Amino acid sequence: MTGPGRPQRAVPFGDRALLVATADTPAAHDLARAIRRHGDAGSVPGEVEEVVVGVAGVLVVLDGDPDRGRPEAVASWLDGIAGAPTGSAAPAAGPTSHREHVLPVVFDGADLEEVASRVDGGVDRVVDLVVGARLTVAIVGFAPGFPYLTGLPPALAVLPRRRTPRTTVPAGSVAVGGGYASVYPRATPGGWHLLGRTGEPLFDPAVAPYSRVAPGDRVRFVAVADGPSAPPDPTVRPLLGASPPCLEVVEPGLATTVQDGGRRGVAHLGVPAAGAADSRSAALANLLVGNEPTAAVLECTAAGPTVAVLGDARIAVVGAGPVDVAVDGRAVPDRAVLPVADGQLVRIGRMAAGLRAYLAVAGGLATPALFGSRSSDTLTGLGPGPLRAGDRLALGPAGPSRGGLPEVVRRPGPTVLRVVPGPHGTADGLTASGWEVGADVDRIGLRLTAVSGPGIDGGPPRPSTPMVTGAVQVPPDGRPIVLLPDHATVGGYPVVACVATVDLPLLGQLAPGDRVAFEAVDASTAATLARHARDAAAAGVTGWFPTRAGT
Repeated sequence: MTGPGRPQRAVPFGDRALLVATADTPAAHDLARAIRRHGDAGSVPGEVEEVVVGVAGVLVVLDGDPDRGRPEAVASWLDGIAGAPTGSAAPAAGPTSHREHVLPVVFDGADLEEVASRVDGGVDRVVDLVVGARLTVAIVGFAPGFPYLTGLPPALAVLPRRRTPRTTVPAGSVAVGGGYASVYPRATPGGWHLLGRTGEPLFDPAVAPYSRVAPGDRVRFVAVADGPSAPPDPTVRPLLGASPPCLEVVEPGLATTVQDGGRRGVAHLGVPAAGAADSRSAALANLLVGNEPTAAVLECTAAGPTVAVLGDARIAVVGAGPVDVAVDGRAVPDRAVLPVADGQLVRIGRMAAGLRAYLAVAGGLATPALFGSRSSDTLTGLGPGPLRAGDRLALGPAGPSRGGLPEVVRRPGPTVLRVVPGPHGTADGLTASGWEVGADVDRIGLRLTAVSGPGIDGGPPRPSTPMVTGAVQVPPDGRPIVLLPDHATVGGYPVVACVATVDLPLLGQLAPGDRVAFEAVDASTAATLARHARDAAAAGVTGWFPTRAGT
């Protein structure tokens, strides 16, 4: 039984992560330090990819290889660390130096009047309460530089999150919700009440330690009459100087981005993983042209770009079904290696099935990397973002390419997503109903509506918890949200299940109006399915492409 201040046992968070709840945020920081210390000593029975602190818990994410380490073994290891005496679990605390940050705020937020209606004294009283609060950074998460600030007065601390989150909150918004205050460093989705705005930047991806605020720092808001509407945008787009061999964007398509295997080990900074939304199709395209499965590719959404190939190259295009591909106006096959000569135009048209297709080039795209990845993250703006006409994408050195892939067979009916346990509640409500994908679909997540009947009850809001791709969150409106690669690193809605790793690629192909059904499986079955899918993908790439005339 868990004693006062004692961490709970590790519980599954999908099939490749474990969550350990703690009594409070300081205990979570202590436990995370102990986990990292033991991991550095080589005692972990698996490959730990991330250790992320939430408001009252620690998430440990494994690297996802079904052949390396079992979640149940790592769970026992975590239980041993969490149950150790405090003196042995946490390293000795050294001297700390916490800073104070004074942020000017224009109080003109979209929810200010609504919040004021719940507080005696109206708008002026709300402003006085916020300005008078001495706030402390508990954790940094959700998005890069997003501080969870404790110390709100009771009249504001009791405000719950919004019943339905906004799809976009403006950058620089000062907000409260679920007992915390914060500043949205970038334009992102969000479910807190907007009180005002500041122009002060809180995150710079080019300058370590990247986040302006750190756990333990103090924050004080001051009211000002006017100021910048948003922090300056730190995004740099160094995509104009590449020399051949390269791709030059003639028309960018609807939403074309550079994606690779994604960012690893930086969720504790609030940086999402990003990476290909359909990692299986991206890997197949890469394998065809002789690249590593996680090499950088172009992710094309709904209708792809037109690019000029400067210097000879070999390309491959793979989606969930047939993709309209043309070279100099002539239709060419997808799912095969295509030689393209200097100056030819490649056009990726619409997808006959699914939402996304992937264009791989032999040698991979050699665009600049940030935090170890070339991916663009639509939540926080890291990476170059959607391509623009005139962008030039450098290519790496090419190796030998393969032959082709079998035709994909798409079965009729809803997409079946296998789910494994989440840390809160059960998946019963998901598996008992049919679902339809709503209009809110992007690389951050998708929202579902029950085909018939009401939504589901996920239970009360939770302390903000680290999240994983595939987590099925249930906000108070009962419409589940399934997280995709650009998702926020922490969230406060209950997670009733997680899509199994084997089916994460299916999420990247779901479009508005698609039907979805959920099927519950256990973690052992999920690992077996992931192993079979990996082996089948590698075996599906057949033959070799001739590299010179006569071969």
